[in-house]
Parts: sequence; C-alpha cells; structure tokens
Amino acid sequence: MPVCASCKEEVDDVVVLKVKGKSKKVCEDCADELREQAEIAEASEEAVRDMMGYKGRW
Repeated sequence: MPVCASCKEEVDDVVVLKVKGKSKKVCEDCADELREQAEIAEASEEAVRDMMGYKGRW
C-alpha cells in the first residue's frame, strides 16, 4: 500500500501534488489541506503587494 508523504499513513490512493516546486505523493485529505494553504499564502502575498503599491510581477 502507498504511504502519504505528509501524514505518513498507509492509504489506498495517492495524489501527486506540486508543493513549492517539488512533487509529493499525498492522500486526498492532505492534498486538500495543502491546496488551501497555498491559496491562503497566495492571497496574503497579494494583500502585501497591494499595501506596498507594487504594480509589477514577482
């Protein structure tokens, strides 16, 4: 059985997900959590850009 790279538990299926440029094989629950964390990080970076008045691209 495959093992989740995040929670280290044996699962039936794993999902390949890119995290900070690296591919990780994680279970569906961990994949959802990692996606949410990525969305929050992106939103916070956007808020900082708006506060600083940055108009360019990163």
